[in-house]
Amino acid sequence: MSETAPFTPTTATAKLYLDDLQPGQRHVTGSHTLNADEIKAFAAQFDPQPFHLDEEAAGRSFFGGLAASGWHTAAITMRLMVDGLPIAGGVIGAGGEITWPAPTRPGDTLQVHCEILEVRPSRSRPDRGMITMRSETRNQRGEVLQLLTTKVVVFRRPPGENAEG
Repeated sequence: MSETAPFTPTTATAKLYLDDLQPGQRHVTGSHTLNADEIKAFAAQFDPQPFHLDEEAAGRSFFGGLAASGWHTAAITMRLMVDGLPIAGGVIGAGGEITWPAPTRPGDTLQVHCEILEVRPSRSRPDRGMITMRSETRNQRGEVLQLLTTKVVVFRRPPGENAEG
């Protein structure tokens, strides 16, 4: 990721609008640490495979140990982004590409490193636009566990509202 300035809200309400964003801006979210019970609970409900549910079975699997579902990693990523990116109107995804280059393990502390790749105002809807954002979900060792490149709908600042609120 590039070394440009982080994006921060400029409005009194601490919300980011399309007008506040530009390619190269970066942001790092807060963090979340997973434990084995949390991994198993998510898997039991949403992805009940042995390598997500049972240490012994996981040890014999492709993963060589208990691993969180990729969808669990994605859900935590979403929560960290919602909590850490004050985009006006919310983080509204409009499609993307996701990969999991390494497994998420019990004890991993996840943090999301985001970078704006593109900002595109809508031609047909002047109240909004679309950004393309690359997010790397990393563990405490800086290993990338998830790569997400997504399009996000972002609203423009309402008429009459300036950057100072």
